[in-house]
Amino acid sequence: MNFKMLYIDGAWTPSASGAYIDVENPANQERFACVPAGNDADVDKAAKAAAAALPAWAATPLSERMEYMKKMLTYFKEMEPQLTDCIVKELGAPVSFAAASHVRYQYVRTQSYIDLAAGLPLVETLPQSTVYREPVGVVGCITPWNYPLGQIIQKVVPAILVGNTVVLKPSQHTPLAAYYLTEAFHKAGFPKGVFNLVTGRGSQIGNAMCDHPLIDMISFTGSTEAGVGVARRALATMKRISMELGGKSPCVILKGADYEGAARMCLDSIFLNSGQTCTALSRLVVPKDDKETVERLLLQLLPEYVVGDPTDPAVKVGPVASEHQFQTVCSYIQKGIDEGAALLAGGLPPAPEKGYYVYPTIFTDVTNDMIIAREEIFGPVLCVLTYDTEEEAATIANDTPYGLNAAVWGPKEQAVATARRIRSGNVYINDGPRDVTAPFGGFKHSGIGREGGMDGMLEFTEPQALFDCGL
Repeated sequence: MNFKMLYIDGAWTPSASGAYIDVENPANQERFACVPAGNDADVDKAAKAAAAALPAWAATPLSERMEYMKKMLTYFKEMEPQLTDCIVKELGAPVSFAAASHVRYQYVRTQSYIDLAAGLPLVETLPQSTVYREPVGVVGCITPWNYPLGQIIQKVVPAILVGNTVVLKPSQHTPLAAYYLTEAFHKAGFPKGVFNLVTGRGSQIGNAMCDHPLIDMISFTGSTEAGVGVARRALATMKRISMELGGKSPCVILKGADYEGAARMCLDSIFLNSGQTCTALSRLVVPKDDKETVERLLLQLLPEYVVGDPTDPAVKVGPVASEHQFQTVCSYIQKGIDEGAALLAGGLPPAPEKGYYVYPTIFTDVTNDMIIAREEIFGPVLCVLTYDTEEEAATIANDTPYGLNAAVWGPKEQAVATARRIRSGNVYINDGPRDVTAPFGGFKHSGIGREGGMDGMLEFTEPQALFDCGL
């Protein structure tokens, strides 16, 4: 794969900038690849290609668009070994987790969109009108580094299926997986301009996409702070915006719950992918009189989360993604210590000599006014908080600016009642599985709009009402 090119108007092409950005392997600090540092001229070229392709693609029957996507998925699946190796290297994700969650799960997501497409309510007959769901237009997709493939699938696949054209800007830190997906689109024979890839720094490419008059919508995933900046800039030209932002998600354990199942789910959520997951259950809320029982259980399970070389199939926790992320996570661990939280496990790691490794860290005696309980750390750091009553547990869960994800473990009726009180876009009840056909997104500072399922597809449409007396 030639990572030194952009993909614009159906062809691999050099960037107008002639400059490149290095990609670092966080496990060994080796700079092993580089991608173009695209510029405003590249964005302009991609936006014009997407705009030119839009009328014909929007007019293409949905059944034909689905066939194109099925072909893409066939080629996409053939790339599993290369994609897995790529994500291990650019993100530091352990190979078993990279293969299962970063790669194969994206095939499931893609297929779910294809399966749902035929049933989309794109035409609705009302008593005196007909409502048509039209494509928004050219969609600018800005994706983060922590799930370098999954976050792209959540945007690009549904946007294109419902008739939009796309300009994609992947993270400059983990851009390589996007190249394999782009090649799958190319091999599937999508018309020129339907899908375009421009790599580069967020401060330049993201701004250029927000400013460009031919881009009609910005779909962004990242931190809340960055999302607010992107939204403000995009709204200056009245673009549609969809924002999947941060989280500080609670896992509430009620009396009578399966404590081991709850603890294992919470540790998987916060430690796998090195805690670099927007939905990570980073606050474990437990009954005060069972605090020591839960702490013993956490320590009992912790050795399962082996830290080390991400190419080793036995490893569950690799490095964090970059030196910047390493320093950020370390600063939060120090804040937790300074605030008086008790370290149950882990703590400040030594300075990285070969790889940005942060060992799983658990704080107890945490109160919800502490910085470590309020701000998104985005690392393998868990906070344990306690409550006296179920009402207090729900209050603690909601005492956050975020509302992206949550979990409640306990007797089902009580768990459902508590879950309904939590202001969060997603809530897991006990060991309920993730449903790819359900909408995903957050309340409060966790975002605007939804991804996944029919809601995530209709996010990329605009309703047009024709008042025709019901004829």
